[in-house]
Amino acid sequence: MDYQTGFFYLFAAVLLYAAYRVVTARNPVHAVLHLMLAFSQAAALWLLLKAEFLGITLVLVYLGAVMVLFLFVVMMLDINIDSVRKGFWRHFPLAAVLGGLVAAELIAVLWVGFPAISGGAVAAADTASRSNTHELGVLLYTEYLYPIEIAAVILLVAMIAAIALTLRQRKDSKAINPGLQVHVRAKDRLVVVPMAATQKAPPAAAAANAAEEGKA
Repeated sequence: MDYQTGFFYLFAAVLLYAAYRVVTARNPVHAVLHLMLAFSQAAALWLLLKAEFLGITLVLVYLGAVMVLFLFVVMMLDINIDSVRKGFWRHFPLAAVLGGLVAAELIAVLWVGFPAISGGAVAAADTASRSNTHELGVLLYTEYLYPIEIAAVILLVAMIAAIALTLRQRKDSKAINPGLQVHVRAKDRLVVVPMAATQKAPPAAAAANAAEEGKA
């Protein structure tokens, strides 16, 4: 057994352990951390398969952005573990059926394999001098152009919907519009209302006031 096979078994074992802990961990933060470990091992497997672009993308996109966001969200939420696990056995049959369906699809794909690229040895010899990143880009933007455009439109709609849900006005919010503050005039905020005295001044105070007015 060479060193590549040894690294493959090592990364695969750690990946299976991390995936198992994602499902069985009682603490959501621990589950997210194990999911990050699983993604890192999957990226290492991509590197062993000489798919550097996919491995680096997995690290940058998922470990560097998505999982960090998940970790912050999970740490900010006040999750009651006991209430979450109450309906486990009630939803277990549906989860088992869906898990079995996904496993059957994966086994079918791995068993049948992928269709061979047209051209055979000529195509293999032609692509040997080019990087797999170049070949992946050519394949995505030629044969799979329409699925990529559909996925881009779906992501754009999801982003617009998230912004719309975030920016909608709430009645219980006390936000201040700076534009309205700039155009405010003093007379709109302060009004001086003349009011008569409700109580007469005592005689001594009245005489003192009159003396002061006479001196002035």
